[in-house]
Amino acid sequence: MAAPAPKQEELQPHAVRDQLPAVSYCLTSPPPWPEAILLGFQHYLVMLGTTVIIPTALVPQMGGGNEEKARVVQTLLFVAGINTLLQSFLGTRLPAVIGGSYTFVAPTISIVLAARYAGIADPHERFLRTMRGTQGALIVASTLQIIMGFSGLWRIVVRLLSPLSAAPLVALAGFGLYELGFPSVAKCIEIGLPQIILLVAISQYIPHLVPLLGTAFERFAIIMSVAVVWLYAFFLTVGGAYKGAAQKTQFHCRTDRSGLVGGASWISVPYPFQWGAPTFDAGECFAMMAAAFVALVESTGAFIAVSRYASATPCPPSVMSRGIGWQGVGILLGGLFGTANGCSVSVENAGLLGLTRVGSRRVVQISAGFMIFFSILGKFGAVFASIPTPIIAAIYCLLFAYVGMAGIGLLQFCNLNSFRTKFILGFSLFMGISVPQYFNEYTSVAGFGPVHTRARWFNDMINVVFSSKAFVGGSVALLLDSTLHRHDSTARRDQGHHFWDRFRSFKTDPRSEEFYSLPFNLNKFFPSF
Repeated sequence: MAAPAPKQEELQPHAVRDQLPAVSYCLTSPPPWPEAILLGFQHYLVMLGTTVIIPTALVPQMGGGNEEKARVVQTLLFVAGINTLLQSFLGTRLPAVIGGSYTFVAPTISIVLAARYAGIADPHERFLRTMRGTQGALIVASTLQIIMGFSGLWRIVVRLLSPLSAAPLVALAGFGLYELGFPSVAKCIEIGLPQIILLVAISQYIPHLVPLLGTAFERFAIIMSVAVVWLYAFFLTVGGAYKGAAQKTQFHCRTDRSGLVGGASWISVPYPFQWGAPTFDAGECFAMMAAAFVALVESTGAFIAVSRYASATPCPPSVMSRGIGWQGVGILLGGLFGTANGCSVSVENAGLLGLTRVGSRRVVQISAGFMIFFSILGKFGAVFASIPTPIIAAIYCLLFAYVGMAGIGLLQFCNLNSFRTKFILGFSLFMGISVPQYFNEYTSVAGFGPVHTRARWFNDMINVVFSSKAFVGGSVALLLDSTLHRHDSTARRDQGHHFWDRFRSFKTDPRSEEFYSLPFNLNKFFPSF
């Protein structure tokens, strides 16, 4: 017997939504205080990964030991807390965590390897001199984002974005970080793989098997899974599972090899110029400015993902530009305090909004409080910061995927039956993956990038720009979308431009006032357009 013909309503495509449905708590609706505090602590745990990984890679090369590494982690954590509060109160007002950025690592390493530091015999003195060099470069680089953000220049660029050109940018902001996922999990597969399996089981399967407790498992899956696997890793460590293992295996697998607990002080308040007066080198400043520009583009994609998972309307260009300006202030603070790293929107915390379905601004503000609190109480913060890297990488596998899918979700506004759409989307995604892969492979083999002139600062500028997947893919998509059949009305509809028209100005949609207006009536003094 033949199956009955489907009803007409069943054949209709899914409705297009400018606000993501099924979010438990949106941007302006905070959860109850006990739940909000626990969710804020979970955001703090997630952002610790980048906060620890970057200083762990940089500080030893700079000449520092465990004590210097612990102080840099504390400083980076302290500045991240301040920047997150500034962003949530005065910037975009989105629940975005502003933390360390891998984009700034390459120019920082270039400063570390500069010839003028090579002759310093004392490691501690070399660390201090190198840190001051990075501080100077970050202070100058911050002016790029401050000027482009607060002057409204970035608003002009954001207005050119359509759902079609934004999709590769946002998708590659998440998927483009694949190197930080399973490759790091595999460095200690016996704890990394159980973390992935347990996290998927707790967040996706158990809520449906145990409906009464489903919400708790769904929202606090990371805290639960990390607690179990971290305890398992601790028992492996004290049980002697890694006795006689290679040093690299012990470093990644053991729970007592970070050196942060021993190096951290009980109470320490980071303060500006704690490493001494910054030094400035023109070439290094230019290279760091290139990294700041790349971080600006990547953060734009991450802000779009955050607005989706917070169930807010698309971020108006003027608000996005304001947020970039405050992110520039964050980089300036990093230079003043001495974090050895710039800042951008934390992609992993953006993904956590999707995993928990909680996009509340208050939760992220609470997490900023945890950052500042544990950065001052160094020993307590160092305990959490000593979570093995493979556990953090396993969490990234899920969270980066959520951010990538926020970009793919923008395609609901586009006509995917259009060959113009297929070309722009496919070509920009492919080039966004392929070009940085070439630059990274070349660098890993040769020890320097494809652009290798006598001007080291110029090499760094070009290599940093073309090593970012989100930057390359987003730039190609924007260029093609803005020039290919630009006067064709059909192409405009195919790219989904008309869906975002009402959000291109702050005042054309009443919901923008609800989500993005400044507190304390500050909009009267700092209006958005």
